[in-house]
Amino acid sequence: MPKLSFLDLVPVTDSGTIAQSLANAADLARHAEALGYHRYWVAEHHGMTGIASAATAVVLAHIGHATEHIRIGAGGIMLPNHAPMVIAEQFGTLEALFPGRVDLGLGRAPGSDQRVAQALRRNLASDERQFPQDVLELQAFLAGDERLGIRAVPGEGSRVPLWILGSSLFGAQLAAMLGLPYAFASHFAPDALDEALDIYRRQFKPSAQLSAPCAAAAFNVFAADTREEAELLASSQQQAFVALRTGNPGKMKPPVEGYKDSLPPNARAILDHVLQCSAVGTAGDVADGLEAFIARTGVDEVIVASSIYDHEARRHSLALAMEAMKRL
Repeated sequence: MPKLSFLDLVPVTDSGTIAQSLANAADLARHAEALGYHRYWVAEHHGMTGIASAATAVVLAHIGHATEHIRIGAGGIMLPNHAPMVIAEQFGTLEALFPGRVDLGLGRAPGSDQRVAQALRRNLASDERQFPQDVLELQAFLAGDERLGIRAVPGEGSRVPLWILGSSLFGAQLAAMLGLPYAFASHFAPDALDEALDIYRRQFKPSAQLSAPCAAAAFNVFAADTREEAELLASSQQQAFVALRTGNPGKMKPPVEGYKDSLPPNARAILDHVLQCSAVGTAGDVADGLEAFIARTGVDEVIVASSIYDHEARRHSLALAMEAMKRL
């Protein structure tokens, strides 16, 4: 049976604060640990008022201190935004603080628009085309490779496990070539899921880190005691996707009854397509959805994504998702 992990974008609601969102993340991580989740992922996004995880390594330190044994991972760091040495130092520090618990997922998207990317980097000389070379350089820093001529301290010798993240075939090919674990962002970009996993497994070459393919994929879960309540909870995330796709992202809004049905047919179709890797309903409904998703993908880890407006409802959804997994 695959491991179950959780992806937190640390959402900021229209009635909340960043401080409250960070407190919620720590509480949710403790809750996930108690429920038996394997890993708590946090993603890097920038310039978005509804997401509080921009300083990803800092947020992971916050979550690490709130927990005892659950693995904590960047899902992921957008490497074109950073010098590999800086990331080696940050995650080497995390590994020193939380030995054996830290994972470093890497993506090549900017996690922002081009203006924000330029503000982060000062220039755009470093871009996604350099991503494979940046991954190799980061590996070398974490391994303490003397050929670099410089040392990342903390970082060198920590050998923090790397993952490659993606929503296209590029990441699958790179992860296979480097012999690294691969995670697919099917919770919002499901189109290439099956082909990417097939390419990754067929082309995989064993490495010092990994002897056989290890794949994860993300799956949205909105669970409640009734289907009606779960559908209501899911409407906040649906609003967020529509806002993002129409160029108007913002803070997470409260659920709206009948929201999806209120949209024009083309918008409903887009939403259904983007969120096709999802389960909305009771623990039984989620169990059915997870069972079908696992049978389809054969992944080693299912990454639950679940942005819900009310924190207590989100905690309950997380518990129901684990209950569903245990039914399989």
